[in-house]
Amino acid sequence: MTDTNTAGRNYRPYFALVIGIISLGLSPIFVRMANAPGPVTSFYRMLIGTIVLAVPFFHRSRKNGGLSHRGIKLAVIGGLFFAGDLVLWATGVMIGGATIPTLLSNVAPLWVGIAALVIFKEKLRPLFWMGLAIAMTGAVLILGNDLLGSSAFGLGSLLGLLSSIFYCGYFVMTQMGRKYLSPMTYFWPAAVSGTIVLFIYCLIMKLPLTGYSSTTYLYFLANGLITQVIGYLAVNYALGHLPASIVSPTLLGQPVITALIAWPLLSELLSPMHFLGGAAILIGVIMVHRGKESSLG
Repeated sequence: MTDTNTAGRNYRPYFALVIGIISLGLSPIFVRMANAPGPVTSFYRMLIGTIVLAVPFFHRSRKNGGLSHRGIKLAVIGGLFFAGDLVLWATGVMIGGATIPTLLSNVAPLWVGIAALVIFKEKLRPLFWMGLAIAMTGAVLILGNDLLGSSAFGLGSLLGLLSSIFYCGYFVMTQMGRKYLSPMTYFWPAAVSGTIVLFIYCLIMKLPLTGYSSTTYLYFLANGLITQVIGYLAVNYALGHLPASIVSPTLLGQPVITALIAWPLLSELLSPMHFLGGAAILIGVIMVHRGKESSLG
């Protein structure tokens, strides 16, 4: 009986990881189908997630007997970067489709590795630099193809790539902040910070926050609950039970999930150049993960 329970528990982190990848992969689909400005959809995603996770956050805070002020500051800065990532990425998704901007946003580990070299003085193995070259070659192939084919798709792809730089900033702040805070107590202040920035951005850009159809609000709700709450909890549960060497490369399945769903739902067909560039990016980022991990071993 004990063996059966143990086996069940052993499978739970992998099941959670699959759920997390699917939840994250659905986010660009929700952004497209909401038919609202990308930053507005992102604002509601963050707002809903922040509200739902408020109770667990305060419960954990009381249990820990208070929070590190330095950790909170790093989380707030991380939220600023995350908001910038969402603004660029979601806008890119609305312009250039769900799949390619999402794929290009996932090259963030490349910049994280370089930041680790500069900020944390980590030594990077040749495998990292080989992966970096392959992934960037894939990005150039996709960007070149899109810029030559359509200015709109080219802009969407470029915004997806630029969003990865802000995503990198969020990762770096998270790496620093997690020294002082748990995953939950770090994430919630970051989410509050990001929500406020997205709200201010929408006001400055005069993007309407109300007046949408009931269908659009349902997509806002789905994006907040599925992507921000379920996706976050599932991935963090997996990270608590599985090594990062398994979780990080597996999360690259997100743009693959997006592509598989966007094909029938949004009629997004990828060209051979997209497949070639996408494969190069995925292979390159996996090599980057391996090269970075081996440098820490």
